[in-house]
Amino acid sequence: MAWTVLFLGILAHGLGADSQIVMTQEPSLSVSPGGRVTFTCGLSSGSVTSNYPNSFQQTPGWAPGTIIYSRNTRPSGIPDRFSGSISGNKADLTI
Repeated sequence: MAWTVLFLGILAHGLGADSQIVMTQEPSLSVSPGGRVTFTCGLSSGSVTSNYPNSFQQTPGWAPGTIIYSRNTRPSGIPDRFSGSISGNKADLTI
């Protein structure tokens, strides 16, 4: 299965109008088969742990699909090579 484009986001509800999501991601990553890559997303204010980090797959022509929700829970059918973690005020998606 081709994982064409990935988006890591934080569902930032309940933080108020002044909160902003700050996305940190390399514009291009090259990984050898079997290698590991990590996408990071952080909040400029508020707490990641109280805002339900979620990761989504977006393939051109298809609706976004959830890869990780509630920190590190995978929906049925998502391989265990996908994992989520929280450290400080950042959430990571590791593949």
